[in-house]
Amino acid sequence: MRINRKISLTAATGALALLTACGGGNGDSMAGHEGMSSSSAPAATTATTASTSPSATFNDGDVMFAQMMIPHHEQAVEMADLAATRASDPEIKELAVKIKAAQDPEIQTMKDWLTDWSIHPDSGGMGHSMPGVMSEEDMKKLEAAKGKAFDKLFVQQMIAHHNGAIEMAKTEQANGSNPKAKELAKTIETTQQAEVEQLQKILDRL
Repeated sequence: MRINRKISLTAATGALALLTACGGGNGDSMAGHEGMSSSSAPAATTATTASTSPSATFNDGDVMFAQMMIPHHEQAVEMADLAATRASDPEIKELAVKIKAAQDPEIQTMKDWLTDWSIHPDSGGMGHSMPGVMSEEDMKKLEAAKGKAFDKLFVQQMIAHHNGAIEMAKTEQANGSNPKAKELAKTIETTQQAEVEQLQKILDRL
């Protein structure tokens, strides 16, 4: 599945309320939520399930995080799959396998959360611009490249892609309420920051 820079993602009613509360021109980007204080976000109870279990508690930020990070991860997996047949650098191939192995399970975990929270991923319908997402043109260029040309382009695009995911993960840690979602966001930030550093070293020697 190829993902454009402008991706039509779903947002629950609560997530729409979150965007409205933020106001201004940054409402269509998750990056615009980073400066939002927890007091300005809608009360978590408005999006909390009937269960009293702490793991079942979630707010609009958690929903937005899952709905946006799922397709973000899916594109990273698509890029990693391309490396298996197009990359010439052994370290890039190895890292691509690692990226897919980490992000595939995370995608399923976030889909399970939305199901548990009774949030249908195809409900609503709202366009969001996500940091680091490759455009249709970017992905076509990557698909067409092979060997060393692919290696350099892959590394450059994955650095940008990872930095976008890190930005989104930081937003979730600041604005989310679900412990498991915030824990995953921290894992994403830590893991992908380390991979960005590795990718930069690869780029420097290419």
